Amino acid sequence: MPTERAVVVCVELDRRYAPGGAIWPLADEAQELHELARSSGCQIVGELTARRHRPIAGTLLGAGKLDELASVVAQAQAQVAVFNCELSPAQQRNIEELLRVKTIDRTQLILDIFAQRANSQEGKVQVELAQLRYLLPRLVGKGVLLSRLGGGIGTRGPGEQQLEVDRRRIRMRISRLDRELEQLGRRREATRRRRKETEVPVAALVGYTNAGKTTLLNRLTGAAARASNQLFTTLDPLARRMRLPSGETVVVTDTVGFLHHLPHHLIEAFQATLEETRDADLLVHVLDVSHPRAWEHAEAVEEVLAQLRLRDKPMVTALNKRDLVKEPQGLAAFEHSYAPAAAISAVTGEGMDRLVALLAEQVSARMDTPIRLRLPPERSDLVAEVYRSGQVLKRQDLEGAVELVARLPARLAAALAAYVQH
Repeated sequence: MPTERAVVVCVELDRRYAPGGAIWPLADEAQELHELARSSGCQIVGELTARRHRPIAGTLLGAGKLDELASVVAQAQAQVAVFNCELSPAQQRNIEELLRVKTIDRTQLILDIFAQRANSQEGKVQVELAQLRYLLPRLVGKGVLLSRLGGGIGTRGPGEQQLEVDRRRIRMRISRLDRELEQLGRRREATRRRRKETEVPVAALVGYTNAGKTTLLNRLTGAAARASNQLFTTLDPLARRMRLPSGETVVVTDTVGFLHHLPHHLIEAFQATLEETRDADLLVHVLDVSHPRAWEHAEAVEEVLAQLRLRDKPMVTALNKRDLVKEPQGLAAFEHSYAPAAAISAVTGEGMDRLVALLAEQVSARMDTPIRLRLPPERSDLVAEVYRSGQVLKRQDLEGAVELVARLPARLAAALAAYVQH
């Protein structure tokens, strides 16, 4: 696919009109917009920044800034203008008519990146659904243009008819995708149910996009998932098993990265992907402490977790990329603020022992008080299950029995009640 030439437009609004009521410095907003545009495959050929107290309803920007933007687009021979804030259908249509190039906002850009990254059937369905729901209210503008074909009696109808046909087709497609996503969700729920039945704990990696979650997954589990230095490398949930030094098995899942001012309707659209996070027993917040806006990234992650109602889950913080941190005192501040935390480098392996120890502590906290079991030697399946799902503290092979002292999840302890030695 050929690379599109893009001009990025970063607009800073007064705090009361900014998404979520919070703003970043204009330079930081522009830098992240550049990264998003590059991640989608754009070649950035120009940039325009603007500050406004409040947006103009129909065009977002004033006439002077729009003329300046049109000049930048023409001189750079750009094919697309990318805005950092969400555009209303009317704003998008009016700006597009003035610039005469495709105009997209930050939400549409994120959806485009998601569409490129989705590999699983479920991921592709979620992306298409989100794109169609984004497009549906924006069909109004297309219908208006079609109704002006001749400008008078006999030419208004066909345009409006075509608009209704387009709307009806999109609604039908949305309904089919909703049903398909429901079926896929039932399959994923069955997988999660089987995992719960075996009581294998799940640790979900969460964090700002490009914080190093996939690299950490590879380091913890020995997986070979694709990791790269770009935004939203991972969209589809990825689960791999790891074994703790104490013998317990943990399932580690990697999920889509978060972003500041992530539109609420996008979070709603990707509920199926985020269910892996909701059903996890433990969250591992991966934070890139080498990033100049690391504190803001951490706040953005906490904001999304609050929207998902996950703030109360047990959490360990992995302060990643410690090898790139130039001021150790800054690292200590993060360790203090986000305890329990471990400063690590997923690339070099520094600090991984500390992180694994914290994971083991959290997993151990799920277990009941240690119990003594005496199992028949021919029931090797039960011995294996205790090792797989519990924490074996002591083993003694006796004549005619295997005696274990172990901490077990409640379900497994109840199932083995007949073998408990008081």
